[in-house]
Amino acid sequence: MQFIDQAEVYVHGGDGGDGLVAFRREKYVPAGGPSGGKGGNGGSVILKAVANLQTLLDFRYAHRFQAEHGERGGPKNMTGATGQDLIVEVPCGTMVYNAETDELLGDLVTENQTLCVAAGGRGGLGNSSFLSNHNRAPEISLPGIPGEESRIRLELKLLAEVGIIGLPNAGKSTLISALSAAKPKVADYPFTTLVPNLGVVRKPSGDGAVFADIPGLIEGAHQGAGLGHDFLRHIERTRVLLHVIDITTLNPIEHYHTIQHELMAYGHGLADRPQLVALNKVDAVPADELEVITEELMASSGCDRIFGISAVSRRGLDELLPVIWDILEASKPTEDVMVEPDPFPNLVPPEMAPTIWT
Repeated sequence: MQFIDQAEVYVHGGDGGDGLVAFRREKYVPAGGPSGGKGGNGGSVILKAVANLQTLLDFRYAHRFQAEHGERGGPKNMTGATGQDLIVEVPCGTMVYNAETDELLGDLVTENQTLCVAAGGRGGLGNSSFLSNHNRAPEISLPGIPGEESRIRLELKLLAEVGIIGLPNAGKSTLISALSAAKPKVADYPFTTLVPNLGVVRKPSGDGAVFADIPGLIEGAHQGAGLGHDFLRHIERTRVLLHVIDITTLNPIEHYHTIQHELMAYGHGLADRPQLVALNKVDAVPADELEVITEELMASSGCDRIFGISAVSRRGLDELLPVIWDILEASKPTEDVMVEPDPFPNLVPPEMAPTIWT
């Protein structure tokens, strides 16, 4: 399956149906009068977040989404049929932007959360709506209002609690395969991983935390070098960063500072995120060399603890994971925090059916 995390599509709400000019003419009804009904409202284009999608691959070939138009009003004051809403499924974690203004329209994070991106038009009034004492036989009606239309840009940011970062060949994919059931491609050459990999790591309590292996971070990643510019956004939602460093390289301390510089240059608060540092492949170096590198890295980075691990032999993972669980528990959002005003009023709670026109 291809990993597509950006897409641009055109959305168009259904047009409202036209009102009807009609008169009631029935036997034994001497004063029938106008009976033209109003047109039906057009359907809306609504995005819905679902958990069974992981990429925006469906939007690679489908670029246009049109909701149904409302039907024309009928005689006997019958209102035209309302156009059906078009529900478009997107992965959880999809951010929706206006493609022309770059305005953020909404962020679909939770499952079944919806966002109306193109409201349907209201149906036009029939001639029965214009009946008055001054005009007993109106012959006018209103056309339906066109539905909203726009181009929107979809950007997927993976929903993961722990982001595994590091230079190519640091052992990130091996680590996530050792911790979870994920089976990413593992090889001894750089840029083996071309797309983010997700894996669920079980906690002692039985529930799981999602780990994301972020590929392609090299020097200059924030400016588009390597693959990092495309995938740095996927660690914006993480609550903990796990920085994996290959201790068998010539200068692991320089590698640490390379990644830290990229995080600071990219911004979005990544440099301030809680971060753990793990020296990988420690079973490939002598113990005294490991101790020296660890002390130098602690002095250079300011970290009070550096973990020595081996993703292949699972050495040190039992000491690393409890610290991650403690950080996640400490950073868990509390329910008694002050509720801020809703920045996205178009977002509809899952339990409420979207109603565009009343």
